Amino acid sequence: MASTLTLFPLSNYTFSTKDSQPEEDPSVAARLQRLQNQYEDFGMRRTAEGILVVHEHGHPHVLMLQIANAFFKLPGDYLRPGEDDAEGLKRRLSERLDPVEGSRPGEDWEIGDCLAQWWRPNFESFMYPYIPAHVTKPKECKSFYLVQMPPRKVLCVPKNFKLLAIPLFELYDNSVRYGPQLSAIAHFLSRYNFIYA
Repeated sequence: MASTLTLFPLSNYTFSTKDSQPEEDPSVAARLQRLQNQYEDFGMRRTAEGILVVHEHGHPHVLMLQIANAFFKLPGDYLRPGEDDAEGLKRRLSERLDPVEGSRPGEDWEIGDCLAQWWRPNFESFMYPYIPAHVTKPKECKSFYLVQMPPRKVLCVPKNFKLLAIPLFELYDNSVRYGPQLSAIAHFLSRYNFIYA
């Protein structure tokens, strides 16, 4: 039996901006090099990203960050060594989307089911939704968690990002624009019956 998920309208949320949060790596090559350096010190990197779903006109939309008018990503990032996935994701969501002042980090982020895991077998950009048979030491595991949005919230977006509500029909089967991970989100959410509040 499918689980139910309550979605609130996009209009329930207030959007504002805060200071830019520059990416730690200027390029994909630099990010992969940092992954390799950290792998030698800490082992496999663990990344947690949140799937935040709202609705507009009775259709589910996923909140995504856009960088430089080109690159899309879910809010979240890599976790500290030994950090709990849920607590680490709350911390990352707070860093990225909570107002700077007056909020307790992570207080109203409700982390739900783990919907997918993607594995990076080598120090390269491609990831798989499984560990390839010949890989014994993957370099990164990226987990997608469903995040139940509160009925109302102020979301503060760093000035160097845009926060966009992407409809599921736009993501579905659109790996050319969004890549294989993000375009698969519609599949991950298909196990839920949506209630439009």
